[in-house]
Amino acid sequence: MQNPIPNTHLDLFREPVHGVLTTMMPDGTPQSSVVWVDCDGEYVLINTTLERQKGRNMQANPKVTILVIDPKDSSRWVEVRGLVMEMTRNGAEVHADKLTQRYCPGKRHFYGDVYPPEQKEKETRVIVKIQPIKTTLDAIFR
Repeated sequence: MQNPIPNTHLDLFREPVHGVLTTMMPDGTPQSSVVWVDCDGEYVLINTTLERQKGRNMQANPKVTILVIDPKDSSRWVEVRGLVMEMTRNGAEVHADKLTQRYCPGKRHFYGDVYPPEQKEKETRVIVKIQPIKTTLDAIFR
């Protein structure tokens, strides 16, 4: 990993803190989405579908940014600029269930508890592995 997320900010990727993922539209304009975030020690992980705008954008242009702000202290944040290294179906539904349990206490399954079960047949769920290239921390006045 070129610029890993420091241990001081890993909690923002391991607790139920929402991130903002910015991808690039085909016309070059930015597109931002609120996402559930995760980290495996090497990659930032998000879970989405190939059919959503962010999924289509990342397939066309792997450059992304993720911003995660500590909800308890808005001057504590991490911005990760990175490259999508892989979009894999392997384990994507299990990962979605893991994130559901983190972000939606009392719920166990993404399909069935968050989205209707039949939605699974209409989309291609993937884990997006993002290699951090540049990591920036916290507000300048800290």
